[in-house]
Amino acid sequence: MTDHSRPGHDRSDADLSAIISERRQLIGLAYRLLGSLAEAEDVVQEAYARWYAMSQQRQDAIESPGAWLTTVASRICLDLLGSARTRREHYVGEWIPEPLPDRNEWVSGRPGATPADPADRVTLDESVGMAFLVALESMTPAQRVALILHDVFRYSFAEVAEITGRTPAACRELASSGRRRIHTSRLPAAPAAHQAGLVRNFKQAWEARDINTLIGLLDPGATFTADGGGQVRTALHPIVGGERIAQYVIDIAARKRDDVMILERAVNGQPGLMVRQGDVTVGVYAFEVADDRIIHIWAIRNPDKLRPWAAG
Repeated sequence: MTDHSRPGHDRSDADLSAIISERRQLIGLAYRLLGSLAEAEDVVQEAYARWYAMSQQRQDAIESPGAWLTTVASRICLDLLGSARTRREHYVGEWIPEPLPDRNEWVSGRPGATPADPADRVTLDESVGMAFLVALESMTPAQRVALILHDVFRYSFAEVAEITGRTPAACRELASSGRRRIHTSRLPAAPAAHQAGLVRNFKQAWEARDINTLIGLLDPGATFTADGGGQVRTALHPIVGGERIAQYVIDIAARKRDDVMILERAVNGQPGLMVRQGDVTVGVYAFEVADDRIIHIWAIRNPDKLRPWAAG
């Protein structure tokens, strides 16, 4: 990530294209760190603004613009994470990461990186899943940055150290402790096809107001967490217990208007549901499945977090 001098020259179209092509990976990185697509886009815009604010001579002296942009974006995210806890103390109800409508746009590792021991990595698919993003919320900002940069984007601990201003050994321990939090908070995921089947059955039972089927699909200790951001009516605190959740969603169905549709959609790369009222997306539901039961439902209803779903 350090600047390396090289002969001055005009930035070629290929160089400019390479710089611009970093945007997708930078947004993927910032989204994973912040849990907000809107904030991720702001971070990336700021990183590019800092790049273009430099003189041509300074730009030419940077051997890897992509690494420079990653360093800047990561540091901006680290600063934002430091203030996020304070901001969320004033958030109305539960805060859930912003859901993404299509996995392929967001799942990307570091090009050209050397694969490492799979046991020492978080998989790319896992790293954008809602359960993983929620688990990240329990980590310190430094743990989160070290884990994402190393495990997901495959930066060495020496590179992570340069970004975070810590030693490589400290970054290794941060990533390790973050990884332990992930592993202790999650159960093995069910196969995608099985998850899709359970979510489809949940949708059908919900639409039919079949409370007994809903109870059978939910783990007895399941949790339902909703995020309305104080803008729409929803549960302010998590609902715990399969029977209580089933009754809650049945009550929602009883109030459902005729122009409301429940559609199956991928949410952060996994089977989920989208609720539309007319042409407006009013809710996105992400699921965590273990064995043959749904163990967690995240209902995102905050309109500010549903903007990427406008054309869903």
